[in-house]
Amino acid sequence: MAKRMREKKEARLENKDMRPRATASFVRMSPSKVARVLDGIRGKKYREALAILDLAPYYSAEEIKAVMNSAAANAEHNLGLNKDDLYVAECYANSGATLKRMMPRAKGRGVRILKRTSHITVVLDTVK
Repeated sequence: MAKRMREKKEARLENKDMRPRATASFVRMSPSKVARVLDGIRGKKYREALAILDLAPYYSAEEIKAVMNSAAANAEHNLGLNKDDLYVAECYANSGATLKRMMPRAKGRGVRILKRTSHITVVLDTVK
């Protein structure tokens, strides 16, 4: 059962992705609305992506900007990287828990309303 646990642990640590990242969990927005903003910043430099998010007319841009700033702070503090050398390597929004609510309708019926949440992840990397 516990065969080669130490070797497996070392192999996992060796293959671990060491790029700076940040995640915001259970953000009260649907993943599709977040994804359209993330598509606009994927592959851009950090400063350019921040400028795009400042001018984006979407509510999700503020949440994404906070996650990007957190990832840049992780890069600077934990790995000693410079913010000017960073770019957005990966960014995606996965679906989180869905809150189920009911809305009253005519004739005593009820309709289910799905209030979706998302997990936003931003992975930065250095420009080679």
